[in-house]
Amino acid sequence: MWYVGLDVHWRQSSICILDEHGKKVKEQTIHGSWQEVLAVLGKLDHPFAICYEAGNGSGWLYDQLTRLARRVVVAHPGQLRLIFRSKRKNDRVDAAKLAMLLFMDQVPTIHVPNLEVRAWRSLIEFRTRLVQRRAGVKNMIRALLRSIGQQAPRGLWTAKGQGWLKPLAWPSAMQGLQRDVLVDELTGLTAKIRQVERELNRLGRQHGQVRLLRTIPGVGPRTAEAVVAYIDQAGRFSHNKAIGAYFGLVPCQDSSAGKDRLGHITCQGAATVRRLVTEASWQAIRRSPTVRAYFQRIVGQDPDRRKIALVATAHYLLRVMLAMLGSGECWRESVAA
Repeated sequence: MWYVGLDVHWRQSSICILDEHGKKVKEQTIHGSWQEVLAVLGKLDHPFAICYEAGNGSGWLYDQLTRLARRVVVAHPGQLRLIFRSKRKNDRVDAAKLAMLLFMDQVPTIHVPNLEVRAWRSLIEFRTRLVQRRAGVKNMIRALLRSIGQQAPRGLWTAKGQGWLKPLAWPSAMQGLQRDVLVDELTGLTAKIRQVERELNRLGRQHGQVRLLRTIPGVGPRTAEAVVAYIDQAGRFSHNKAIGAYFGLVPCQDSSAGKDRLGHITCQGAATVRRLVTEASWQAIRRSPTVRAYFQRIVGQDPDRRKIALVATAHYLLRVMLAMLGSGECWRESVAA
């Protein structure tokens, strides 16, 4: 078995090949697209395993490489940066380091979902970006109204509010033009978001796991589908507590000489899931006696701990979700959380 380290970029990539004893067989810089990389690897006349760093398009590359290699390993970029700390860094050196890590079976790997799940995740993130753009347009409209000293009524984004905004008289025609453009953009973004949500709803109805998570009070379709899509396979987590680290809801740790210091949460993993689960936690605190009891136990008598308690509650909900996905059981209330 040969061990191939691949430092891949769109226009230029580097490979380093080690034999079964860890001795360097070949180094090569490939100029061109990923198709050129696949063509070079396809000419290897020896069975090989290959390792490369995760990035944009790494899922597609994984699908292609599995047709050529005996084993394909995708490395975690964040953990690689800790391993690769060095004053000498270039594509050729990185490829050699990847090959050596693969040879020693020390690669910090990531899970690569199938094409359907990757497309599902992509659509979820696409909706998130659309919602963020719509929020930006709304903020611009509010700022425009403030610039003429106009107080926006409640429900500005409803049909009644838009009926008030569109015929509003402006001191300058240029400001009226801005209003028209922003209102048109807001209408278009809202229509696009609804179109995307219809497709997400259709996908959610096909997944029993999404329906399962929605039995948790306060967990809606957007939260349930995001958690299911990013967990993908509940069995790949060794224990329920691992889910907190996967989504970046555990604190940073600095432990030395018997002293253990905990900082802010790591914020690793999918930010969309972290945000949605945190929002769902507020709803669950209001609607579920079990979740409310958990939240209040952490807050105790100190109201300044509410933010800490919210993060802990989000972590708790994720552990519950992972357990439910593993067992297939619906949510059950138990105040002694």
